[in-house]
Amino acid sequence: MDADIIVIGASPAGLMAARNASRKGAKVLVVDKKEIIGHPTHPANTFFKGMFDRSQEPVDQSYVIKNMKGAYLIAPSGGRVAIESPAYFLDRLKFDEYYANQTMDAGAELRMGVEVSSVFRSNGVMNLSTSDGVLSCSLVIVSDGINSKMAGLLGLKPMRYPNDIAWAMEAFVEAEGIGEPDMFEYYVGNHCPGWKSTYSPCGGNLATLGVYVRRHGKDVSPFFERWVEKFKQIKGLDELTVLERSVGGDPIITIPKQMLTDGVMLVGGAAGQSGIGYSMHAGQMCGDVAAEAIAKGNVSAKFLSEYRKRWNAEYKAEYLLGRIGLETLRKMTDPEIDDLIKTFEGVDFSFLSGTSFHRSMQLGLFMLKKNPKSLLAYRALLRNK
Repeated sequence: MDADIIVIGASPAGLMAARNASRKGAKVLVVDKKEIIGHPTHPANTFFKGMFDRSQEPVDQSYVIKNMKGAYLIAPSGGRVAIESPAYFLDRLKFDEYYANQTMDAGAELRMGVEVSSVFRSNGVMNLSTSDGVLSCSLVIVSDGINSKMAGLLGLKPMRYPNDIAWAMEAFVEAEGIGEPDMFEYYVGNHCPGWKSTYSPCGGNLATLGVYVRRHGKDVSPFFERWVEKFKQIKGLDELTVLERSVGGDPIITIPKQMLTDGVMLVGGAAGQSGIGYSMHAGQMCGDVAAEAIAKGNVSAKFLSEYRKRWNAEYKAEYLLGRIGLETLRKMTDPEIDDLIKTFEGVDFSFLSGTSFHRSMQLGLFMLKKNPKSLLAYRALLRNK
């Protein structure tokens, strides 16, 4: 065979799976249809250290464009909540290259410009029809992104709520001093239904503006154009040049469903796993279990289900709570969002600790104590919308 494990897609999650499996002794091949690693780029180019720490990967300044202090969450009326936590604006190309080099240093082979057209199992061997010929292995890890072609061909349904993908458009923009602030800004409200619009300064006269919209189709360019005009008004800008654009999707609350079957594992966007740090951690779990499966000579779904168990223990509750929160946000009116944000204005969130469940409980008790009426906003979740 060409390898013990073939990873389809050199996403951060796919690279982590390949790196960890290689470190544990498996022979790994990574194939990606892109000619150059990390190009074209993906809109996901920022992260918070607290979320990235879940992967236990150190932040390397070689791929950081700008170090940030945190983010403002901004209501339709302009009310804002400061969330202070170390954060980073990435050079996504250098970030992907950094982890591609780690993966190759671990012993994995990386082949760019190789497109996979089909995957089939024959006599216990996984065969991949590719632009580079037929490749064979014992186990396939699918990491080909949110529009996973391979998951569909394999008959897998990776997301419980695929209609809740947040489709994104982001662009670099140029204006005098626009890149100088040291806080990201996330705007919520009905101008960007289902999630948020973003302003991410990256130094000097450059920043990115983006929209993440749910349940309004894949083409979110009308929302983006309106956001650019709204942003110019908010900041009092007469001149703003829109440069390179990128599009993509975020499976933030789609909730992973089928992550594996005999001889196959899904990871990253292909598995409905959202967030760079979170999906990289999932990739590590996937690679560890994959290497164990190869060592045992057992790639059955039953053995591979250990990957699902580990992911559930780390993230299932967090994703479900996130879904409740964003579905509530999607159904709330702008005045309701304004009232909710007022509850948190000026609050120091350092009192939150523990698991996501514990933090949610602490936040609920805080809301009940400070403004009991603010909890009524969550009745929006019950609306048929």
